[in-house]
Amino acid sequence: MAERLHKRLAQAGVGSRRQIEGWIAEGRVTVNGKTAAVGQAVEETDQISVDGRAINLAKSENPATRVLLYKKKAGEVVTRDDPEGRPTIFRRLPRLQGGRWVAVGRLDINTSGLLLLTNDGELASRLMHPSYEVEREYAVRVHGQVTDEILQTLQKGLILDDGPARFNAIKAAPGGDGSGRNQWYHVILREGRNREVRRLWESQGLEVSRLIRVRFGPIALTGGIKAGTAVELVPDAVAALCATVDYRPRKIGQQALQKPMRRPATGRSRYAGKPAAHKR
Repeated sequence: MAERLHKRLAQAGVGSRRQIEGWIAEGRVTVNGKTAAVGQAVEETDQISVDGRAINLAKSENPATRVLLYKKKAGEVVTRDDPEGRPTIFRRLPRLQGGRWVAVGRLDINTSGLLLLTNDGELASRLMHPSYEVEREYAVRVHGQVTDEILQTLQKGLILDDGPARFNAIKAAPGGDGSGRNQWYHVILREGRNREVRRLWESQGLEVSRLIRVRFGPIALTGGIKAGTAVELVPDAVAALCATVDYRPRKIGQQALQKPMRRPATGRSRYAGKPAAHKR
């Protein structure tokens, strides 16, 4: 049965729908030897290549959905190849047979903490799509005097260069009262725009001196995971993640990685607000 090219490639774990649409627009994808068009439909028998590499849809169809939790270090970049030669997180990931790891969004070079990767491009696309409003929680150290008025403004909302923005929740970390020059806060967003946490604080004349993502949806970062390493989510955790975006994979898998397995935590932070209803 014919399906859209970007959807079939996403299901095969080649990338997220958004990434693949970009590759098609750039002329990097061919179907039966001809440059593919955005929105083109393909069948299992079509010969598809991405950057000259053949993609066998029949062989790669419906792989078991798997998810990695990677604990990113500051100084690492979330890209496969960096022209500046900076360390990339993809060099630290275990090999994946019959597909590739797709990053669920990005963390900038100075941000550390939880980063999810999956071999299921459809799941990655849904987790990143703003309509699903998946919560991202960050621990942030702010340099400067934080007033009640600033906190109210950040939650009520303001206009950044790329549109309205606000924190869905914000709370001083345990032991902090906002009176010092360096204070820790936990903040929650339901979108993943570029450097949004930093830009919101900077709009109030404050500097973010450290930023750590500690939760993405129901998956929380826990102790015992070494920075710069990946662990695989157990099937129950993958199922909980899929449920947040109304996704039902045909099967969920888990395989032994090169390093010991751990069970990342699921659940909600004490700072989390109520789950947002999905908007279609």
